[in-house]
Amino acid sequence: MNENAEKQPLTAAPSYVYGQLTKAFTTALTHQDAGTRNRAQERIRRWRDVIDKMADGRLRIGSRTPVAGLPAWVTPEVVHGGFVTGSPAAGGPLLPYEAEAAREAGVPAERRALFDHFLTEPGLVTLWDLLDSGRYSVDVPEEAALLTVAWLVRAGDVTRALEPVGVLEPFAGRLRLLPRPSDAAAPDTLAVHRRTVDDAGRALARRGTNVAVETQREALTVWLPFSDELLAHWLETTGPGEVPSDRDWLERGAELLRRYRSLAQEHTLCGKHRRPKENLAVLRGALEEVVAGLPLDARRLGLLRHAVASMVRKRGTPGSRAHTALRRQQAEQAALPSHHALAQVVLRRLTGLPPHVGAADVAPLVTPVTLHEYRDTGLPAGTEIPAAIRQVVEGALSAPIGTLVERGVVPSAEVLAELVPQLVAATTAQAYEEESLRTLMAAAYRAFRNRRSLLLLDLERQVRIEELPWVQAVADRRGNGPATEEPALAALRQLGELAVRAFPGTLLPNPLVRELGVLARQADLGAPLVEELAADIFMGTFGPKFLRAARDAAELLRGTLYERYYGINYAVVRNMAIAETGEALTRSYGARTSPGFTRLCTERAGPGGHGSVAANGKVIEQAQILTTHNLATLVLRAGILPEPGWEDLARRCFHSVCVLTTRVHGNPRPLGTIKDAAYAWRQMLFHLSLCTADEQQRVLDGLDDETARHPRHVAARLAPALAGLRLVAAGATFDADGTADTGRARRLLAWTTTPHWLGANPLPTSRHTPDHG
Repeated sequence: MNENAEKQPLTAAPSYVYGQLTKAFTTALTHQDAGTRNRAQERIRRWRDVIDKMADGRLRIGSRTPVAGLPAWVTPEVVHGGFVTGSPAAGGPLLPYEAEAAREAGVPAERRALFDHFLTEPGLVTLWDLLDSGRYSVDVPEEAALLTVAWLVRAGDVTRALEPVGVLEPFAGRLRLLPRPSDAAAPDTLAVHRRTVDDAGRALARRGTNVAVETQREALTVWLPFSDELLAHWLETTGPGEVPSDRDWLERGAELLRRYRSLAQEHTLCGKHRRPKENLAVLRGALEEVVAGLPLDARRLGLLRHAVASMVRKRGTPGSRAHTALRRQQAEQAALPSHHALAQVVLRRLTGLPPHVGAADVAPLVTPVTLHEYRDTGLPAGTEIPAAIRQVVEGALSAPIGTLVERGVVPSAEVLAELVPQLVAATTAQAYEEESLRTLMAAAYRAFRNRRSLLLLDLERQVRIEELPWVQAVADRRGNGPATEEPALAALRQLGELAVRAFPGTLLPNPLVRELGVLARQADLGAPLVEELAADIFMGTFGPKFLRAARDAAELLRGTLYERYYGINYAVVRNMAIAETGEALTRSYGARTSPGFTRLCTERAGPGGHGSVAANGKVIEQAQILTTHNLATLVLRAGILPEPGWEDLARRCFHSVCVLTTRVHGNPRPLGTIKDAAYAWRQMLFHLSLCTADEQQRVLDGLDDETARHPRHVAARLAPALAGLRLVAAGATFDADGTADTGRARRLLAWTTTPHWLGANPLPTSRHTPDHG
């Protein structure tokens, strides 16, 4: 929530905080997993901090400096929804590595003492060694502060080094300002990873035994063989209930009962053998009475005869060919290694790899069980590692980001957004000429991107990395000009093309937009990249970059299918942008806004203005339509040209539309799915508008074939949208209400204040939609 300046809440409602506290309390009381309960306890502590400090005025929720006494650059501890607890993320008790540093330095185990020591010559020498080796990690940005000071001192810029020292000094007793020692230097800057080796190891270690699987294994290896023995024992009689007179049968029966009691005490997972109506329980109960010298009554005798007959009829007589083959097959199944055991094998393979980075090659980690491992574990050599375990390990692959997308390690645009900061950190750090400073700034950037966004009011924007005092202190060490701009532009183009090519029907997630914006600023493009705004916290106005983004769309799409379909007059938009650029922009709550663009979006959204979530959504959607939500800017400014081309992207977008429409059927809450389908439809319109006339026609001709690959209701639901698309492609326009052809054709939009027509049960229709073109 609240990742960007324009994404602002209407209110910091206390009810939300109490609701989160209640959820955490319930989880802490009721969840079966102990680890989950412990994490819920920690969430309770944090939410209580929020409530207590909001009550006594120590927290100003919605402010850029929400914690009294802490400046904006201090990383706050943030909980769900952008609420701060009042504690700094770099605060709390000393961590073990800090205590070890104090012991080695011979100073008290206090942060103030550590701060003072590392500004002395011995302390600086230690920091210089870390800078040269690169064997450190930075989890929160503050941990890069003293290293930056040390770099400046070694560079001979003592005056500049004193600037962050003066800013940090009042907080030296509270904040971690030292980096964490690491066993390995920084990874290859061209490679990124979704999880570290340590992350993968912890995930594998959490894979406990599967109770259901182990229960089945117990049934196959213990209780079925025992039931066979019991059945064979009864089959020795001339008939069920006919007890032999020889004592041998009775003694062997008594031994079977003693074994049963021992097995039941040792093997406790499977409880079926205790159910009175189960065959095994019937045979055992009858045997207990006979061994005790009691006669079988008519009911017991009837149950016994039925159990014996049904067991023989179902699986055959024990020892017969069919019965033996079945038991052999079941024994082989039971002998298969458990996922837990195989996870332990892979976990041992991870031992020795650098824990805090990804793995350059995961193939050796997921090979079948080796002969050596068989000798150590008893697991059969050649056993394949299950897909679920391979997936965990493959998530730790360190490779170029495009490779991770191709191999399925990055399944969505949201996951892509999680990885991009690793690449952007390396790219932005290239602007620093000195190698150790590049490594340090890349580490600081990665840590800064882990900083959770605040809930902000009054159109305030999130803190940027340039505002950190230690980053400001080395700002003049950044290069300028083509040497730094060209790598940023190349990275921007690569990431933009990758995101659009890999996930053509998906909006660019806000975290990804933010990273692209960093690259665009470094490339000096002036590219107005805009965020997706949340309808429930929309303030009813837009920043000026939205109008600039709409102007980019006007330059690219004027006269295209996209402009005609959405009823846009891009000439008006372009003139508005030119006029507003020459005027002083309105300030709302201290932030600049674009009143013209806001008014245009509100008018296009229709009656209702903004206020309710649905009404807000309609206004926001018009902003997305006018700006193409960054697609036009990426094409026009960054020059993206995704392979294999716009025609392919348009087809894949429509496939996404059909898949999402499939999920509408029978969905009690379909609005979120409908919204995603409409967004994918809009992406399709954009890609289609950049196609040649022949390419456009081929896509339109193939739409019915695509709907035919999906359930029948998909074609029926999408028929009005397809009819509208074909009408506009043929040169017609929609009426003012977004319909045409007496209502049979409709413009597909995401948001509405009335029930959405895409969610209504479709009328019976033919398999194919009529061509209204």
